[in-house]
Amino acid sequence: MDNYHLNRAFSSLSTPLISDACLRLGISLRLAPAGICPLIPDSHIAGKVLPVRHYGSVDIFLEAMGFGQEGDILVIDNNGRMDEGCIGDLTALEAQACKLAGIIVWGCHRDTMDLKKLKYPIFSYGVCPVGPKRLDMREPSSFQSANFGDVLVRAEDVVFADADGVLFVSVQQVEELLSTAKAIYHTERRQADAIRSGKKLREQLKFEEYLEKHSNNPSYTFRKHLREIGGAIEE
Repeated sequence: MDNYHLNRAFSSLSTPLISDACLRLGISLRLAPAGICPLIPDSHIAGKVLPVRHYGSVDIFLEAMGFGQEGDILVIDNNGRMDEGCIGDLTALEAQACKLAGIIVWGCHRDTMDLKKLKYPIFSYGVCPVGPKRLDMREPSSFQSANFGDVLVRAEDVVFADADGVLFVSVQQVEELLSTAKAIYHTERRQADAIRSGKKLREQLKFEEYLEKHSNNPSYTFRKHLREIGGAIEE
């Protein structure tokens, strides 16, 4: 699936739905550490990962962009550093000019006011006004993979990002995940519409029936009950 169709499929979904789909399908969750936030609150993007490891100089970002395709998302490994802002407005402008869909940083950004004017999707862990003062040695894998917390992401991965967080998946799993997430979405919307129409969730989910079964058989969990009746809400 190309970047255009990825974004189109994700447009009505969310990272919680993708996460629920992973759980339903038994796919390991590969999440960015909690705390990452979009600079523009309604940022909502999906695309193939363009990984890069940062060593203190902006030239590595410019080099990485040369390998990118339209709609890719630049995923920057800055080792979660909070003592430097590794990207600013010029890097974002260049990524935008290269038609990348956004930037996701394991670290901080700077030039916040200028970045907000761009309305370009950027996800990071915070702000630091100081740029990098170091220049470390590059690793051979600088453009093949990036660490993001405990997660290793590669160019063959896809990233989903919105106000709830950032999640990475293998490109081979994307179509099944999106299809499953869409099914969960429709189930939840039907449940939400029913609540608004006066049918409480307890009634929809046959909660009294669940309580009775659980009382007689403690191994009968709510999640098992939901799967039996085709409910959603949790996986």
